[in-house]
Amino acid sequence: MGVTSRLRTTPFSILDRSRTRQGRERSQALRDTVRFAQQAEALGYHRFWVSEHHSVPGVAGSAPTVLASAVAAATVRIRVGTGGVMLPNHRPLVVAEQFGVLESLFPGRIDMGLGRSVGFTDGIRRALGTEKDAAQDFGAQLDELLGWFTGEQGAYPQVHAHPAEGLRPPVFVLATGAGADVAARAGLSLVIGDLRGRDEMLRAIDRYRAGFRPSAWSSAPYVVVSGNVAVAGTAEEARRLLLPEAWAMAYSRTHGVFPPLAPAAEIEAREMTEKERGFYERGLRGQLYGTEDEVAAALDELIERSDADEVLVTTSTYDREALLDSYRRLARVAGLSGDLDPVSVPGSGPGRVSEGLPGGLGHAAHGA
Repeated sequence: MGVTSRLRTTPFSILDRSRTRQGRERSQALRDTVRFAQQAEALGYHRFWVSEHHSVPGVAGSAPTVLASAVAAATVRIRVGTGGVMLPNHRPLVVAEQFGVLESLFPGRIDMGLGRSVGFTDGIRRALGTEKDAAQDFGAQLDELLGWFTGEQGAYPQVHAHPAEGLRPPVFVLATGAGADVAARAGLSLVIGDLRGRDEMLRAIDRYRAGFRPSAWSSAPYVVVSGNVAVAGTAEEARRLLLPEAWAMAYSRTHGVFPPLAPAAEIEAREMTEKERGFYERGLRGQLYGTEDEVAAALDELIERSDADEVLVTTSTYDREALLDSYRRLARVAGLSGDLDPVSVPGSGPGRVSEGLPGGLGHAAHGA
């Protein structure tokens, strides 16, 4: 397997969305996330992030800072964070306090990943106390949040965010398009995907680097590219790993509900409407999948073109054992230096830790 030194020196990280599986309890997905984090650490991945989704049947992760605390407590050295906390859903003071507690409990291991998405439906947004256009205030909310850490916020005199004030957990903005400009202005690290729109993503990265202003948080631009990567013994096996998520996305587009993941065989046998089939096929295009050699070549090209500082892998599928094998193979491709055997991690016996994973890279190593 021929790879460049750039691929072998680029950190690889994981975003796990605690995806639910057909026929299994939502609570199991959360426990599997914690166990999977132990395996990710053993394999040598750099970060392990969790996400925020509300009233989504297919995702159990609704309280990312709570879940991040459980992950950090169950691991030793892997960085732990959020991908991300959706700032429009929360008061910045409360977010600062939560991350202040996390950083105090697990010093030097916590990442604060922030997004600007709001609830999926009007009902969810009302329940969260936010509006559809709340994302437009993301820049101002971000400024306030950072001010709670520096002690420089002026909107609420004599109010302090303890224990956050004075701490500096790394801050990442999850962004596409205009979000990249917000990250550049604030001098924060950028997480960007999905790579199916490769040229658009590269333009946003160029804009981010050109507009970046050094800050107390970061002296130079830092780009994390994110998305799906599936690796298996054959390209077809790798592609099958992507089917459950592609169908879940197609179903959400046509039914308004994002469902639990279903087995690949069930999806292959499913009769789809023309509209469903269109969304399903689009969901498979541009994904990065294949054998170890094929994925190594595609990742090499991706890192070279984007000049990425890090890759965040977000793959989901129904078969957790096959997905864990994909992450093992990817760790080999990336030359990760894990020094623990994943199967020896406490709580990782057969059918246990090997059942945890989830979630969005672009350019296909094969076919799409």
